[in-house]
Amino acid sequence: MIKQDIVHQVIERTGLARIKAEAVVDAVFEGLKEALTRGERIELRGFGVFSVRARKTGIGRNPRTGTEVSIQPGKAVRFKPGKELHLVDKPAAE
Repeated sequence: MIKQDIVHQVIERTGLARIKAEAVVDAVFEGLKEALTRGERIELRGFGVFSVRARKTGIGRNPRTGTEVSIQPGKAVRFKPGKELHLVDKPAAE
């Protein structure tokens, strides 16, 4: 699913004009980006939680050449799905 698919869903479910639907989706994504940039936790009940965590310094390997590469410390966005979003494989009925 891409951003335009989300815009299309908003149009279908709300009846908004395309320009307004695109503005709504853009505003939501901008708000999420700004909150994550500030290091805030975003909790969407029934969907999941986005959080920013520190990434440690380390040594990785280039998979093609096998040479060691230094991994710089930084921050990474993590996503933890909510209970309703967990996709459980159910055994097939035989």
